[in-house]
Amino acid sequence: MATFHFELVSPEKLLFAGEVEAVVAPGADGQFTVLKDHAPLMTVLKPGVVEIDDAGKKDRLFVRGGFADVGLSGFTILAEYAIPVAELDAAKIDADIKNAGEDVADAKTDEARRLAAEKLDQLKELKAALGL
Repeated sequence: MATFHFELVSPEKLLFAGEVEAVVAPGADGQFTVLKDHAPLMTVLKPGVVEIDDAGKKDRLFVRGGFADVGLSGFTILAEYAIPVAELDAAKIDADIKNAGEDVADAKTDEARRLAAEKLDQLKELKAALGL
């Protein structure tokens, strides 16, 4: 199968860069698959899993927020947050959700409550995107 260049970048680091056969990404209008010579496209990402097919080797990364850009030079995802799915633990996510819920209830100011609620929402998005 033909390959193309793909990069997945978060503010912290470059998570993937290389030649791939296909990438499935969670676009704003639903999941889409990019193959070599895909038409140019730019979209906002929704929380979900990016699946990378690298010559039969499959990589899965959770992304939250950001943009996907398909162009003549390849496919680039600029994610606000990204982490390999293999590094995630369902029990830890559940514990983090419980703690974040307690933080919302214990918040003393509107700003603290807003920040805690935002973190809680992000954890719930992660759990839903992974189907846990």
